Amino acid sequence: MSLTAIAEAVGGRLADVVDPGVQVTEPAVFDSREAGPGSLFVALEGERADGHAFAESAHNKGAVVALVNRPVGVPAIVVDDVLHAFGRLAHTLLTGPLAGTRVVAITGSAGKTSTKDFVSQVLPGSVVATPQSFNNEIGLPLTVTLADTTTDHLVLEMGARHIGDIRDLTLIAPPDVSIVTNVGTAHIGEFGGRDNIAEGKGEIVEALAPGGLAVLNADDDYVQPMRERAGGAVVTFGLGEDADVRATELRTDAHGRASFTLVTPEGSAPVRLQFVGGVQVHNSLAAAAVGRGAGLSPDEIAARLSGALPRSRWRMETVTRADGVTLVNDTYNANPTSVRHSLEALASMTGSPEQRSVAVLGRMNELGDDSRAAHEEVGRYAAAQGLDVIILVGGEEAGWMRDGVLGAGGHATWVPDQATALGLLHSTLRPADVVLLKASRGVQLQLLVDELLKPAPLGLVREAHSSRSTSR
Repeated sequence: MSLTAIAEAVGGRLADVVDPGVQVTEPAVFDSREAGPGSLFVALEGERADGHAFAESAHNKGAVVALVNRPVGVPAIVVDDVLHAFGRLAHTLLTGPLAGTRVVAITGSAGKTSTKDFVSQVLPGSVVATPQSFNNEIGLPLTVTLADTTTDHLVLEMGARHIGDIRDLTLIAPPDVSIVTNVGTAHIGEFGGRDNIAEGKGEIVEALAPGGLAVLNADDDYVQPMRERAGGAVVTFGLGEDADVRATELRTDAHGRASFTLVTPEGSAPVRLQFVGGVQVHNSLAAAAVGRGAGLSPDEIAARLSGALPRSRWRMETVTRADGVTLVNDTYNANPTSVRHSLEALASMTGSPEQRSVAVLGRMNELGDDSRAAHEEVGRYAAAQGLDVIILVGGEEAGWMRDGVLGAGGHATWVPDQATALGLLHSTLRPADVVLLKASRGVQLQLLVDELLKPAPLGLVREAHSSRSTSR
């Protein structure tokens, strides 16, 4: 699009532009370090930095123009609200040059990213999907700019912390297919209750374009009623016989990967997933329902599901060290639903006597007044899985989890920080142990994973042996 066309689309004016006919030919960026020839730099004002200060750097790297709220001395389109204008631009792309691209929108309290990975590998043709977890008013329009006129499907995650958030995202990108994975307790402190979460997630169904398809979890009592909010066709997925797309003969191997028979109205086919965790069955079934809607046969869907690989970091990312210890890095984020799923996966991965299950857990954020009860419940759930070692890292939230573990008759070690946890793990891990690490993103537990992948310093191991943390 030319600078003139972009300015018209977003209701802005050109500043410091020599040639208004120059075109933006590459995706948008909001990090000046990622700018390149032909790109659009979106100058966002954050808590720690103002993108306007980096507009010149982006220009020097080749960005054609910056989207700004004030002139910055390099070619720019000036608007009143940069983020709102960026959303308008994405909507203009989807209703103009990308009008032939089908939009698949995914929401849910857990499983959005894994479902996105499945869907993007099941759908035929050219597919562009949300990178990382760009599921908000910044990441969604950025993802739209990654598509071009050859893109058949655009797979978008849509996240929310309040009622109305998803509605706003669907105004930018009206979905042709809407998927709701589940309704749990993620962000319950922001929403104010699970009923409100269901109300907010259901906005993705109400926003379906004419002739659209709603893909709903038949096993979730909060998701099933959303079919009444769909203006188009509905297909359900799940394990029960009432689901349109379902799994039977479910099995799990020693690595926590599920196999099952995919059952659809058109026939059945065997599936063997490469993703870790039983919850991936539901995520894959959602993708199967989307593939069915795209005209694929059961055999085609099963083959694509069986060949699909995890594409997103820190989500049940599994690495085995040279000494045989397996690390399961699920540190991207955490809420009570996702933690339970991860603990179930861990328990399923340790079937032999020489293997021990080790859970390293940290706090879950944004739970509001339910925080203590939710952390205690997670502790009780961890104890119920019969895990061999439970290590809880951090402050009072970790203490609440400890209370839950002990109240359920289990045993847990509570340590104050990652450094102490690292020493404890270095001193206690054995070959063949399977270690799950799970906490909300703010805890940065992935840093502990990085340290565990390094050889243990001998001094640290000796120190850990001599000053181990005690259970409380």
